[in-house]
Order: sequence, then structure tokens, then C-alpha cells
Amino acid sequence: MRGWMHLRYEVTEEASPGSDALRWSHTPSLGIFQGVTDVHGNIMVSEDRIRYAYEKGQGNPAVVYHELSIALGEAWDEELEPFRAAAEGAPVRWMHHVG
Repeated sequence: MRGWMHLRYEVTEEASPGSDALRWSHTPSLGIFQGVTDVHGNIMVSEDRIRYAYEKGQGNPAVVYHELSIALGEAWDEELEPFRAAAEGAPVRWMHHVG
């Protein structure tokens, strides 16, 4: 996927025994974002990532907010949202086994 630098895309992987669900998002301007997701598709932010945001912010709420925004992939969501529109009859390819 790293070679698809000029494309916008989003790939999701459902959870399986021993493996969390994942989402990869890519835009040409932002690069790749990877996040662990729950059963509803929400990005799950780890304790370590939250602690990093606090430490980097050093008491500055704007910096903490910015770091948490990055951890949640908000910029990728904003850029990809117009491309997520699904319409009845739109083609969808489900890949059940890859590799």
C-alpha cells in the first residue's frame, strides 16, 4: 500500500482470534494512518499514546488536543469523508482472505 502514494484509500481488517481490528487510511497530502478499531469502527487510542499527548503538551491544552487529534486520525477522516458516500447498488468488494 505504501507504493500507492497518489491514491486516497481506506482499508479495514476485521478482528480475528489474537488480532485486533485495524483501519489504514491514506491521502496523498497526509500519508498513511493506522489505527486499532473496536466492533463499531471507533479508533481506540492506547494508554501510552494518551500519556505521550500529556507529556508533549506539558500543560498546554492546545498541544494535548492536537496530539489526540492525530492519534484519532481526525485529519484523515476529514479528507476522506467525501469519498465514503455509499449509495444503493454501489460496488463493494469484500476480501475475506488476502495473502
